Amino acid sequence: MASNPVTDISPSPTLREQTGIEALNDALALCLQRDPATLLIGEGVPDPKGVFGTTAGLRQRFGPQRVLDMPLAENALTGICIGAAISGLRPIMVHQRIDFALLAMDQLINNAAKWRYMFGGQAQVPLVVRCIVGRGWGQGPQHAQSLQSLFAHIPGLKVVMPVFPDDAKGMLCAAVADDDPVIFIEHRWIHPLRGEVPSGHFETPLGKARRRREGSHITIAAFSYMTLEALSAARALARLGIKAEVIDMRSVSPLDVPAVLRSVARTGHLLVADTGHQSFGAAAELIARVTRQGFDHLRAAPASVALPDLPCPTSHAWAEHYYPTAITIAEQALRVCGMPIGEAQRRELDKLQANTPADIPNPDHHGPF
Repeated sequence: MASNPVTDISPSPTLREQTGIEALNDALALCLQRDPATLLIGEGVPDPKGVFGTTAGLRQRFGPQRVLDMPLAENALTGICIGAAISGLRPIMVHQRIDFALLAMDQLINNAAKWRYMFGGQAQVPLVVRCIVGRGWGQGPQHAQSLQSLFAHIPGLKVVMPVFPDDAKGMLCAAVADDDPVIFIEHRWIHPLRGEVPSGHFETPLGKARRRREGSHITIAAFSYMTLEALSAARALARLGIKAEVIDMRSVSPLDVPAVLRSVARTGHLLVADTGHQSFGAAAELIARVTRQGFDHLRAAPASVALPDLPCPTSHAWAEHYYPTAITIAEQALRVCGMPIGEAQRRELDKLQANTPADIPNPDHHGPF
C-alpha cells in the first residue's frame, strides 16, 4: 500500500514540525488566502481562544466579513451556508462539539447531502462542516459523542477523520476544494500531536486509508484517535511475537475497503477499532464489507473495539471502564490470533496502562475550551 498521496506540492516540499492545531490553522489561512470565495463561520471562531487555537488570529488577518461568529441558531445558519455554497461561495462551518451539529441535521441531510442528486448533478454544495469529538474533563453525554457513523449513513455526505498533523492540513485543504459537502471530524486529543507537515497548500485525497505500521499476523484498522491506541498496542504485541499491521482509515465515507482487503490478504486476521459506539458503527460496517468481499482471506472471525452502547459518562470513575485503550486493542488482537493471555502476556499488556485518568488527554492539552 502506498504512503500518503498528496497533490499540489513540489517534489521535495519543505517540511516543518507543527502541532495538529497549527496545521489546521495553517490550512484555514491558506484556503482563505487562495480563494476570496472561502468563508469561515462558527460559534467562537473569532474568540481569543479560537476553537482550541485552530482559528486563532484568522479574523485579524482576513477581516470580519470572511471570519464570522455564529449565533446559537445552528439549523438556520447551516441553511444560510448551504445557500451561500449553492451561490458560489465555499463556507467552512465550525462546531466546537459534534453534538451541536445535531441541531442542523435537517439542513445537512435533506438539503446539503441531496442537492446535487435532486438537480441531476447540475448543482453543487461545496460546504465543509468541521466537528470536534472525543472525551475530556467530564463533558459527558451531550458534549463528548463520536457520531461519525450517523453522518456516514447519509448518501451525499463525505465524512473524514484525520489523525496526524500532515493529514489534518492536507485533508482540510482537500475538503475545502471539494464540490460536495464534507463532514470534517477532529478528535480533540489529536490537536496537540506533533509531526512534520509540508509547507504551503497541498491536498491529501479524501477516502484513502494509510498504512502506519507493517505487520504479517493481524490487521488493525483504526479510525481517528484509535489509530494512536492501535499503534501503542502494536508495539506491545510485537514484544509478544505478534506483528500487527496498523491501517489509519482516515475516512469513514468513502470507506477504503480495498486497502483493508489487501492487508487482510497478507495477515489473515482483522480487528477494527473505532471511537464511536459498537452497534451499527463504522467498525461493524468495515467488518461486514471485508467479510463479504474477502471471506476466503480470513483465518478467524474478525473483531471490533468500540464504545459500549451507553451514553458517554461524566463520572471520572466510570470513564475508566467506558473508553477502550491500547490494552483493550492488544487483548482483542491476541484473542483473534488465538493466543492465550497468560501471565507473561498480562505483564506486557500492563505496561500500556496510562498514568493519567481516562478523561484527561495529553498533558500539553488544556481544556475543555
